[in-house]
Amino acid sequence: MSTDNTYLAVFLGSKTSARMTAWMAVPEAERKKNEQKGMAAWKAWMEKHQAALVGAGGPLGKTKRVSGSGIADIANEMGAFTVVRAESHEAAARMFENHPHFTIFPGEAVEIMPVLPIPQG
Repeated sequence: MSTDNTYLAVFLGSKTSARMTAWMAVPEAERKKNEQKGMAAWKAWMEKHQAALVGAGGPLGKTKRVSGSGIADIANEMGAFTVVRAESHEAAARMFENHPHFTIFPGEAVEIMPVLPIPQG
């Protein structure tokens, strides 16, 4: 697979952020309505950008960190990912402006980075 113009988008949000605290403080019935609204908006975003989606991605689970010290369970701010194609890094980033991850849900940001080719040789 060519990685030209391919970008990884990582959805970030902290379980201890002020946004998440406010989200969880909303009564459950209202939060469920907001979740439905958010999922509908996310689906609409996916449909709008369907031609650019290389991989829909999805939510990320619990993290294990492997280092010289061994294996440890950790927490980080990565919550989900998707892979898109765009004419440029800037164009890829613009796809995520006003994304429901942070306009409806309590997510904090989406970071977009180019997927670089593996060096040969």
